Amino acid sequence: MSLIGDGLTEAVQKAFTRPAPKSAGAQMRYLVKQLGGTKAVAQMLRISQRTVERYVKDQIKKPRPDLAGRLDREVKARWQPQIRARAKAKAASTGGIMIDVRARLGYTAPIGSTDQDRIRHLTLALPPQYAARLFDAQEQGASDDRLQEIAAEALKEVYFQDGGRRAGSLDEVRFTDIEHLEFEL
Repeated sequence: MSLIGDGLTEAVQKAFTRPAPKSAGAQMRYLVKQLGGTKAVAQMLRISQRTVERYVKDQIKKPRPDLAGRLDREVKARWQPQIRARAKAKAASTGGIMIDVRARLGYTAPIGSTDQDRIRHLTLALPPQYAARLFDAQEQGASDDRLQEIAAEALKEVYFQDGGRRAGSLDEVRFTDIEHLEFEL
């Protein structure tokens, strides 16, 4: 996936009230129940139906690393959908979202200002409208570049312009070379 998309997904997963199944057998049984059969799970994971059946019966206990990653990702993508939706709705309506980022930030401004890019480490609360835009773009399958543009707009408003109190002539914020990125609801 993408750096920002993965960060948003991890933030939502922190809202889970119960841990997702950990063992391969429990994960397979959960997916079989969710998708309504072993054939659908086998197609989704790109393995044979018989292999899925063997995991369900705990005849195989340890999946290959690539299958383990796909299995974990698919289970977490379907785990507690109502909790996930509630957390996104709260962040998009009232709570907003916290961003902790260490990246190269710069901006385009009138001549004579110091607009040189530099590494900055910021921890800021983004307003609910930006949380809503990020989650909507993620659900629509937006690229990492598009998610990065939305995050840059949010940083422009919250950090550089301080909600309209300063730097009113600021045109564009450059948000590149992300070293660390984490979201929290």
